[in-house]
Amino acid sequence: MSFRFRAIAAAALSLATLATGSLAHAADLPPVKAPKKAPDLPFFLVIDDRVSFSYMPKGTDPGMWSVNPNGTINGTTPKQVYSFTHFDLWAYGTNFFTISMFKSGHNDPASPCVAPGVTITGGAADCAGATEIYGLFRSTFGWNELFNTKAFTAGPLHNISFEVGMDGNTENNFLAPAKRDVVAGLQFAFDLPYKGYINVAPLMYWEFSNHNAFTQCGLFVAGPAGVVCNSDGNVSYNPTWAVEINYYMDLGFLPPNMQYWSISGRAGWYGPKGDSNGLPALSGVGRFSTASKTELNSEPIRLTFDASKAVWGDKYSHFVDLWVAYRYWQNKFGLDHNAMPGVCTVAATGQSTKTCTESTVYGGVTLKF
Repeated sequence: MSFRFRAIAAAALSLATLATGSLAHAADLPPVKAPKKAPDLPFFLVIDDRVSFSYMPKGTDPGMWSVNPNGTINGTTPKQVYSFTHFDLWAYGTNFFTISMFKSGHNDPASPCVAPGVTITGGAADCAGATEIYGLFRSTFGWNELFNTKAFTAGPLHNISFEVGMDGNTENNFLAPAKRDVVAGLQFAFDLPYKGYINVAPLMYWEFSNHNAFTQCGLFVAGPAGVVCNSDGNVSYNPTWAVEINYYMDLGFLPPNMQYWSISGRAGWYGPKGDSNGLPALSGVGRFSTASKTELNSEPIRLTFDASKAVWGDKYSHFVDLWVAYRYWQNKFGLDHNAMPGVCTVAATGQSTKTCTESTVYGGVTLKF
């Protein structure tokens, strides 16, 4: 998940190659002024911080759905999204961090509701929409930089890097998720036209901890723990594979008076990680299965308008961005959208609850500071 500011980085790194001449025979030379000391390089060559607000009209949360007056299922909820992102470039790689708050509507209720309008005791209640906090970081360590070489730059290949990262979330609904995962692998960075890039990262993914209050021993059944319930509601999954891709490109083919547009996108595939409830003994077959499936979490395209550049000129490029994007998330959190009775499908009929696939157009504004 790295951005490349090669022009800035190259200019900064070039300062490191400056060296003063030898003064071994200074007595034999005419007097000269002492050379100025090369300026110290900052630890971070680039720092980029931004805040965003976006509105997602058709977000989903698995298992959270209601029935419309005409009998159809409503599995979507609007979400307001507030985000902070940080990117930095240093001598050996990059760091990317983002944290977002998702504020849902009433169709995705906070605890004590377990479904829209219904509490865990079965009573009626108008619970507020849930609030989720989700954060992640990705760090890369470039092979060209680590080994002081250009051997890993060839044709469109810009660099190969080690990549590591973590994700975590929490949400104030009854499920009370607490996702914790780590990723590690490689990133292959390629150049695109118009100063663009595409990064492809094959990774090991391990969601080593999460929480599901519905599987808590003592809530519906007493035990035995690890067979029909989880002793404390915590779930650990198997390590699996993942592939993360992201790209960016200015639309440089447009006329000069229209070069305020760019496109970007991302996609992540995450392999099956075991039983979604951590209780494989309870899993059925077919639509009654609770086994996890390959998850696709993507934003295939985002169209961005550089509003600050259009109004104030190149100096203020990307200080204010307006954008619209399409988001597609299948088998959300690894939950099989064709199975998972009571969550992704109605247990009695197998009808989809439309909550385990998210498909929405949304838009927002991003400010750089």
